[in-house]
Amino acid sequence: MIVMKFGGTSVKDTDSLTNVAEIVAQHIDNKPLVVLSAGAGVTDTLINIARKAAATDIQSALENVATLRERHFATAKTLLKGEYLNTVLQAFTKQFEELDMLIKGVSILQELTPRVLDHFMSFGEQWSCLLLEQKLLQYGNKAGWIDSREVLITDNDFKNATPLFDVIENRVRQYIFPLIQKSTIVVTQGFIGATQDGITTTIGRGGSDYSAAIIGSLLEAREIQIWTDVSGVLTANPGMVPDARPVREMTFNEAAELAYFGATVLHPSTILPAISKKIPVRVLNSNRPDDEGTLITANDVHGKRTVQPNGDDVIKSIAHRTGITVIRIQSTRMLMAHGFLAKVFEIFARHKKSVDVIATSEVGISLTVDDQLNIDRIANELDDIADVSVLPEKAVISIVGEHLKKVLGIAGRAFTALGNAGVNVELISHGGSEINLTFVISEDQVKDALPALHSEFFSKTTKSEGREIST
Repeated sequence: MIVMKFGGTSVKDTDSLTNVAEIVAQHIDNKPLVVLSAGAGVTDTLINIARKAAATDIQSALENVATLRERHFATAKTLLKGEYLNTVLQAFTKQFEELDMLIKGVSILQELTPRVLDHFMSFGEQWSCLLLEQKLLQYGNKAGWIDSREVLITDNDFKNATPLFDVIENRVRQYIFPLIQKSTIVVTQGFIGATQDGITTTIGRGGSDYSAAIIGSLLEAREIQIWTDVSGVLTANPGMVPDARPVREMTFNEAAELAYFGATVLHPSTILPAISKKIPVRVLNSNRPDDEGTLITANDVHGKRTVQPNGDDVIKSIAHRTGITVIRIQSTRMLMAHGFLAKVFEIFARHKKSVDVIATSEVGISLTVDDQLNIDRIANELDDIADVSVLPEKAVISIVGEHLKKVLGIAGRAFTALGNAGVNVELISHGGSEINLTFVISEDQVKDALPALHSEFFSKTTKSEGREIST
């Protein structure tokens, strides 16, 4: 069997849902289980509704609900007919009544807890699943919606709940496996779970991918497919590099690095359950289902592979992340001293602040964090042991590829390209991982840096003969 996850842009309207139903029907021989996100923009709207309710702006909240109601009822009426339409309209009516009551309750209390916000956010995926389930049935397929809250059991850390794998495994056997054995197309929500007491939770934004990977790993699926609006993982952000192209194959390690450093096609946690079972993940385009997409596997698919001496075929993609803050810590107390770094990182740990890129010298440390939360408090504590500078509005760029360290000249080519583009590199990290070269630049120079690097590594044609590298 296979797991097929479809994102928000793939289920945003009638045409999109019809397309998804047709794609799923074409894979019926593979016993598909389908995981759906809410339609594009729906979750954000639900969050805004919740916040308006808490601010007692009930009229505006109800107006936004009316917009969602009109959108989903209109989609149902153009997508479905007869008994299938009636089933959805009856369910929608009850769910929107529940949403209205939730708004009024929050407005009275003037409080929006994480638990209540999770409940608000759960509606979008339910609407998508209802629509697709009935469309598949209307096509004459055996299909059934399993509410993910019966299966994806989590702790009670609302807004970012942790799945309880042992419990989920039992629920998968109880609710899902029997339907798969009967060749029923199972449809379920991504992102949404529940505590063992049945209280709705969410597993973090982007968690639909994670949901798909968890269920796929427990069912030992042959493949987990992530259907998006791009034809796989690309060599760079197409918004900044128009000639970015899909990467045909990559390893889990490469995908994890790209996700961490800003690639948005995959949620960083998606691949973890897949890695544990070595289940391939394929990223595909629902708008162009015949495109090959990107295949992500546990190991380099070539084993021993022939690569260009200049490394052009080693580099898979260039990722970037903005909103980065650099913290520079300088002190002569570091010189020939022990324990200084421990004191520095103890401060970061106390404030639950993770550190990404780091470089050290005898008298200084430069490091990056990915947001400004608690930065002032951290800087004040660091001032007791060192001179501290906080530099916001930076960006991290990462060149990713297996065997990167085994190819001569990659760093030289990267920094020459950046220099020619007038981009100043402020911080470098190379060696902590064998598959990435990472550096920090000013945020406003990303628009120059990405095209320059992409041109250097993906747009130039080489005539060099390959050489063998052991993996």
